[in-house]
Amino acid sequence: MKFITNGRMLKQLLLAASVLALASCETVQTTQGGAVGIERQQRMAVSAEAIEQASNQQYAELIAKERQKGTLNRNPGQVNRVRAIANRLIPQTAVFRPDATKWDWEVNVLTAPEINAWVMPGGKMGVNTGLIEKLNLTDDELAAVMGHEMAHVLREHARERASEQALAGVGISIASAVLGVGDIGQKGMEFAYMGLLGLPNSRNHETEADRIGVELAARAGYDPRAAVTLWQKMGQAAGGEPAFKFLSTHPTREDRLSDLTVYAQRVMPLYEKARTRR
Repeated sequence: MKFITNGRMLKQLLLAASVLALASCETVQTTQGGAVGIERQQRMAVSAEAIEQASNQQYAELIAKERQKGTLNRNPGQVNRVRAIANRLIPQTAVFRPDATKWDWEVNVLTAPEINAWVMPGGKMGVNTGLIEKLNLTDDELAAVMGHEMAHVLREHARERASEQALAGVGISIASAVLGVGDIGQKGMEFAYMGLLGLPNSRNHETEADRIGVELAARAGYDPRAAVTLWQKMGQAAGGEPAFKFLSTHPTREDRLSDLTVYAQRVMPLYEKARTRR
């Protein structure tokens, strides 16, 4: 039977797969909007429990490895500084989701040259010494980084990405089987999916984290405008960016700085109010 006669069957199979996949999805609003107005609803096909269980296992393995290498919390001054900033940021998470203040937050500093920081689902945070030292970050800039990473967890972006990829996998697997395209063809379809849907969604996640991050910082009494100088330093450290905007998983430097400037200004009243209370 030729493929052209199977066109209708393929469409029906993909439609059926999509219906089944969507039926297993849960539409959620992971966070409240805050002053920055993050209102986008999300569709989740992977449970929060599954993501947290996987992240807890990964975190335990990572911390055990860092402790064994002697690279965990080696500099008391840096550890105290990072944890002091976290202790001011964490209470502000209640604005976006009240349950977050009850998470088992944990903050560590890792002796590593890479410019990096991360927060895992459930509130486990790591900050590399390379981020602090190579960029010579002020407290305001460090709060911008940490607020950005905390925002990813508040919005459950890791869960959303896992859900998105799980749903895509259903359609790709069925289409590959029907078309008989094999591994090479399936990889091509996966790359097409990432280019058309996956990467732009990642840029959306970055923008949401930027906006929530500046609000967390402002409410904690850190200057939200430091997010702009932070990403300027990040850009200088990173050098050139991809030639084609649509191939990047992050907003372009120009777009990011422009958006951060607007939203930092929007939350300045929160910063000024926080300063008067301190």
